Amino acid sequence: MSQSQDTKAFSARIGHQFSQPALLKEALTHASVSSQTQPNNERLEFLGDRVLGLVMAEALLGADAKAAEGVLAPRFNALVRKETCADVAREIELGKVLRLGRSEMLSGGRRKDALLADALEAVIAAVYLDAGFRAAHELVLRLWGGRITSVKADARDPKTALQEWAQARGQTPPHYEITGREGPDHAPQFRIAVRLDSGETATASAGSKRQAEQAAARDLLARLKGSKS
Repeated sequence: MSQSQDTKAFSARIGHQFSQPALLKEALTHASVSSQTQPNNERLEFLGDRVLGLVMAEALLGADAKAAEGVLAPRFNALVRKETCADVAREIELGKVLRLGRSEMLSGGRRKDALLADALEAVIAAVYLDAGFRAAHELVLRLWGGRITSVKADARDPKTALQEWAQARGQTPPHYEITGREGPDHAPQFRIAVRLDSGETATASAGSKRQAEQAAARDLLARLKGSKS
């Protein structure tokens, strides 16, 4: 099966030449364009998620021989969460080669965290099936690079950290509310406000509700920690 110039360039960017190009095509095919004769990347994403998890767990153990499970777990979560996978996908310009249906293209699918993250996990699985675990292991380490050694000791996502902060003080979980939306449908900007029982609030804007919630939680956490000093 021949590859297009775009997919050949993508293979070069990730440092793996496929002996079975059909695997890469499947990994880059979103469900919005799949059919019975043209499988989508959902099954590969399922496998790739597990391969990524194993590689990352092993890498974290090797990076810090003394870290306890309670320290390793949030680091692991930070490295495999959708936002991190999407950031890695953007670095290798995965969005350029995603095969999307018309509706997803019009709604900005090439920039969506979820689609990029799922496709990256599918690519990891494609490499695993094409050349084995060692090749997939090397791919993940190459793409994540310094993230593995630089991940913070307390790597909980901001929403989780803020909820734990509130609950430790007898408060209910933080409340998030959409306070505005701007921009076209294919590139919206959501404005989210977060509020605690004790009255502290923060707002933030981002291209997805989840990103805006995380940004608002991060801002409020920073202010709460600053007020203690």
